[in-house]
Amino acid sequence: MSGKAGGAPSTASIGDSHPSTQAAPPGRGGVSISTLTVRYGTTVALNRLDLTVLQGELFVLLGASGSGKTTLLRAIAGFLRPDSGSIVLDGIELGPLPPHRRPVNTMFQSYALFPHMTAAANIGFGLRQQHRPREEIARRVDDMLALVSLSGMGGRRPHQLSGGQQQRVALARSLAPNPRLLLLDEPLSALDRNLRAETRKELLRLQRQLGTTFILVTHDQEEALAMADRIGVMQDGRMAQVGTPAEVYEHPNTRFVAEFLGAANVLPAVVRGIANDDVTLELPSLATMVRARGIAAVGEMLMLALRPERLRLGSLDAPNRLEAVVAERAYAGETLTHTLRMADGTILRASQSLHDGLTAGALDVGEPVTVSWQPDACILLRS
Repeated sequence: MSGKAGGAPSTASIGDSHPSTQAAPPGRGGVSISTLTVRYGTTVALNRLDLTVLQGELFVLLGASGSGKTTLLRAIAGFLRPDSGSIVLDGIELGPLPPHRRPVNTMFQSYALFPHMTAAANIGFGLRQQHRPREEIARRVDDMLALVSLSGMGGRRPHQLSGGQQQRVALARSLAPNPRLLLLDEPLSALDRNLRAETRKELLRLQRQLGTTFILVTHDQEEALAMADRIGVMQDGRMAQVGTPAEVYEHPNTRFVAEFLGAANVLPAVVRGIANDDVTLELPSLATMVRARGIAAVGEMLMLALRPERLRLGSLDAPNRLEAVVAERAYAGETLTHTLRMADGTILRASQSLHDGLTAGALDVGEPVTVSWQPDACILLRS
């Protein structure tokens, strides 16, 4: 459903003449973006950005507001013209093509459903724009309603549907013309938490069934980790890191990525010794030495990142141990987080899953505690 945000959606006219819900054949849908630059006056929104998205991949763009996520989607869809660089989809250079000629559809955050049209009419809108035969449109709409579990609801107007149902109608409309690439801008943000989790599973099911390449923008870190084949973390118009959810979370390459994707305790460190993959670090702020795993050079100044869930309280069986006092305690249903204060005032946060209920691991504010961790919990970051 390519079209300018806020206006009447339009659809790409480059696509299969006989759309189907089968997976796209090999070689379709891969995206290659090279040195893409977009400026708004003196502001550089995209700064020579490079990115490759594989055919059939669900790729998630994650980043803070203003990092360039939506600008990148708009450039791919053709709603803005880059200052330089190229966007190639399935061997087709998209730059010269207007939005309605690109084999790309966009699902907007607001859904942009036509309020005066039924769900079926909304889903068939793009097909009518492509002048498909009436019988073909009817079959395709019925198929799409079944695909998103809305069979029998095609006669309802948007105001007669729940938020989750409207979201599925918008998704069906975007998928109906069988685009090679679907762009989704915060598609689940309007849903409550429970419905969001349910719809997330449905979206994953549809993407796997269809084999369509998805590029999805979100601010929700949990959503990105749960859905993505790969994640691209954006910072200041560039890709700070691209990788699988596990790669980006477990092995962030910068402090920004470590702190943006999940929580992280970050401490300055100096490498004092190396034995194979064992690294001895001095933590100057805490006047202590710890053991880590990684690759470093003696004398190198690093940042040590520790995920809160990798820290243990009251345990003495780990080689790295510090004494602290509980400063705060935060109960979040499934997890419990303790804020710990070291003797010099340094703050660490340790979290645990509440498998056995709150009373099993809760510590009182002001209570002294030993915090420990294993060497492989250490993430070494270059400045």
